Amino acid sequence: MIRSYLGIRFAAPPTGQRRWRPPEEVREARPTGTWAPDCPQPAGLLGADTRAPGQDEDCLFLNVWAPDGAEGLPVLVWFYGGMFLMGSTSSPMTDGSLLAGQGCVVVSAASRVGLFGYLAHPALTAESPHGSSGNYGLLDHLAALRWVRDCIADFGGDPHRVTAFGVSAGAASLALLQTSPLAEGLFDGLILHSPGAFRPLATLATAEATAEDAYGRDIDVMRQWTSGEVVERAAALVPRMRALTAPRLVRPICDGWVVPADDRESYQSGRFHAVPTIVGGTLDEGSTLTAAWPVDTLDAYRDLLRDNFGTFADEAMTHYPATNDGDVRRALADVFGDTQFALGARGIAKAVAVSQPRTWRYLYTWLPSGRTDGPHHGEDIRGLFARSTPPGVAMADAWVRFAATGDPNDPAAPAWPPYAASTDEILDFDDPSRTTAGWRTPQLDFLERYYG
Repeated sequence: MIRSYLGIRFAAPPTGQRRWRPPEEVREARPTGTWAPDCPQPAGLLGADTRAPGQDEDCLFLNVWAPDGAEGLPVLVWFYGGMFLMGSTSSPMTDGSLLAGQGCVVVSAASRVGLFGYLAHPALTAESPHGSSGNYGLLDHLAALRWVRDCIADFGGDPHRVTAFGVSAGAASLALLQTSPLAEGLFDGLILHSPGAFRPLATLATAEATAEDAYGRDIDVMRQWTSGEVVERAAALVPRMRALTAPRLVRPICDGWVVPADDRESYQSGRFHAVPTIVGGTLDEGSTLTAAWPVDTLDAYRDLLRDNFGTFADEAMTHYPATNDGDVRRALADVFGDTQFALGARGIAKAVAVSQPRTWRYLYTWLPSGRTDGPHHGEDIRGLFARSTPPGVAMADAWVRFAATGDPNDPAAPAWPPYAASTDEILDFDDPSRTTAGWRTPQLDFLERYYG
């Protein structure tokens, strides 16, 4: 039997004068028994992917799933994705019951999103003893991880076997925390699904100046905005089409305290927590996320490459070719998927493997019979939590083994060799799973050259 402990507070309400400040941590171990509200975000984005009673700034709660009578089990701590603009700990897709049934304790922790989580402003920096602002969502993750270290034994978890995992924005957050001095000792392993990493981060100065131009100087006035007004005002800093190669503003920034440098710089210089790490993504990361982009013609696609790659645009076209309008959507999806996710996944694996031999990289390629598109961004998560596909079952079993032992391998499963840049071997989660090597090497090598 799996017990669900819902709505456990890990931080005081980040409201009033606590808005846009680091979380004030609490050490409650008393579940409310109900789903907590989602952190404020644009209405309708989550659709049916939430069981929350609504939205509220008082949203810093977590959920725990554990087998009845659990004692000393490994722990998996989940951080949701959602472009740093949305997400829910109550998503039916990431319910922890089935994973916990494999012999672990599962935690799903909230963090602030949108401007609530990632507003930098000169007045907020002036308030901070660390000379920092923004990155409040990352600080929420740190608070949740400290709660797990201190309290998870009360729910049958082993506080010395904590693996944090997430998808997309959640994985990008964890990749940044892997480089943050503030995260020292807070996790024993990481699993990164499609991390948005290895692109330049906005600097604190740039983020401050942009916010001041958009919203004015008076932070006291901004703290009087309703939560709905804060959500609406985020649109001023969120373009319809994200840049492929330039920094984004409503997401973590390089503030010098939580995030000391661009993650790419930190990883490549060896300044990270070298814990056992699994990192990977899906075969088609870009199609669904660019479906609404108004880039349907060859001319529009060429303009996009020029805007993003400058003098490298012609070389970009050789790696992401389109010869007519009919080629554009596929090429756009490929360049988006590589710049936003695949580059970071390979870069993290290459860097971590230098100092941590327990590093593995994967690719999720399974499709149901008759389907030719995908698997899309995040589809590995559905199979993992629901154990609803053959590779999803294999992945869930491997993740629990990794949390328990630091190694995802099982003698009964296909061998998954540790990652090495020299061989570039990854595990292809399919039916059956198998190892492969050199996936999208020319394209990712080009992107590495572009960034220098």
